[in-house]
Amino acid sequence: MAKRLMEEARNVFRAHHYSYRTEVTYLKWIKRFIKYHDNRPPRELGPAEIQAFLTDLATRGKVSASTQNQALSALLFLYKKVLKIDLPFLDEIIRAKRPIRVPVVLMRAEAAKVLNCMQGQHWLMASLLYGSGLRISECLHLRVQDVDFQYLQLTVRNAKGGKDRLTILPESLIPHLEQQLDVVRGLLARDRERGREGVSMPDAIGRKYVNAGLSWRWQYIFPSRKYAFIRSNMGRRRHHSHPSGLSRAVKIAVEEAGIAKRATAHTFRHSFATHLIESGYDIRTVQELLGHSNVKTTQIYTHVLQRGGHAVRSPLDNA
Repeated sequence: MAKRLMEEARNVFRAHHYSYRTEVTYLKWIKRFIKYHDNRPPRELGPAEIQAFLTDLATRGKVSASTQNQALSALLFLYKKVLKIDLPFLDEIIRAKRPIRVPVVLMRAEAAKVLNCMQGQHWLMASLLYGSGLRISECLHLRVQDVDFQYLQLTVRNAKGGKDRLTILPESLIPHLEQQLDVVRGLLARDRERGREGVSMPDAIGRKYVNAGLSWRWQYIFPSRKYAFIRSNMGRRRHHSHPSGLSRAVKIAVEEAGIAKRATAHTFRHSFATHLIESGYDIRTVQELLGHSNVKTTQIYTHVLQRGGHAVRSPLDNA
């Protein structure tokens, strides 16, 4: 029963074009929910069981508010999209309130210091996170066709919320990107010589254009060195680099740079936004570059600036 339900859920995920990461995460929560109730079919479970599961996550599991809300979203998907059961009470469940936190931001000198402690491909990736405001996944999903050297812009495809957007390409990175593309050309030539299938492809395009995986424009800017089985392509393909490598490299660089802040690879994106606003760029422009749906999300970066909306000069400094 559970196995059949999981397969049905996967089909619904793909029919609605959910990202693979969302699919994996939601399936994990659905399995955990079923296991929590001794493998009883979800159709037999009601408001009390769902509330008990969410409460247990918060009390015994000590999960964060965002994690509890993620579990609730997975159950909403299960009942509404997969089982086609209209349970109005789910909409009335109070979502855990997420604490409002000011993002960690590196000063310009600190960002430069961290980047100076990095090298090679990881340095180039981190430089794009900071110089273009990319998320880690957006950087790793970049393909040759997404880089426009003439107009100094990057096309970010199928980003958060399934949206495409344009962002800036730092001119100083052009020579380094060209060197990286030479590496990609070498890998592509090797794949063609060995009769391999090339890089992983989006589902529909991979089915329509069988040989697109060996096309130059579809190559990843940061490809994996090894082939792996890609379920969506039903075969072994060259995927993009794994995000853990970049995250680990940034963590090591932050420590070597002696930065006391709790900085991660994503901190470069926060720093990109903050430094643009600090330089006087319009917040709407920054919103578009980041791909935020609501300008309120972008406004959080004004709170970390000395001249931000909550800037107050201490009376001690005026004494």
